Amino acid sequence: MKVIVTGGFGALGRAVGAAFLGQGAQVALVDRSPAPDGLPDGAKPLGGFDLADPAGAEAAAQAAVAALGGLDVLVNVAGTFRWETVADGSPDSWAFLHAANLSTCLNMSRACLPRLGAGGAIVNIGANGALSAGTGMGAYAASKSAVHRLTEALAAEQKGRGIRVNAVLPGIIDTPANRKDMPDADPAGWTSPAAIADVILFLASPQSRAITGALVPVTAAAR
Repeated sequence: MKVIVTGGFGALGRAVGAAFLGQGAQVALVDRSPAPDGLPDGAKPLGGFDLADPAGAEAAAQAAVAALGGLDVLVNVAGTFRWETVADGSPDSWAFLHAANLSTCLNMSRACLPRLGAGGAIVNIGANGALSAGTGMGAYAASKSAVHRLTEALAAEQKGRGIRVNAVLPGIIDTPANRKDMPDADPAGWTSPAAIADVILFLASPQSRAITGALVPVTAAAR
């Protein structure tokens, strides 16, 4: 199996890459940042790509497919979070999160579709918090809700080609960044990147061959 993971240098991207590598897959980790130390052994790191730009996504897909020698699975992890209220926040945040969460997913999916064949899979990262937006979650939830609708539309469009498109909807992910941003919160109820990666692995596998267009909540406290 040949797999591209966007946002591959972050906590979730690394966990997803490690999970696929553990199953014997070839993995290209694509990211905007330069490749850091500590990436999973055996992964092919490809840094410096702006996936919010269609040309950047095309260049990333081209480089990754060349490095892998083909493509079976795309996992769109790239994205970010910003908390601020509608009244007091910046309008720029809406454009920023739209670009970071939706445009990266859209552009990379479009770039990879011609390179995927029957049996291929795309797995996107949505958000459980986008099902109903709370205080300070407007811009983030809007961008992730768009990822949910993109997932459903793309699944319907690609069903005839035998390409499945699904999304996982995590709750709070237990990452160093989230622990730093929420020092007073209890992470015991959060979900580990490894547990989320297991669900992604399933959605990319032949065992989920009858599933497409699904939005799968991944919210239990699991390590």
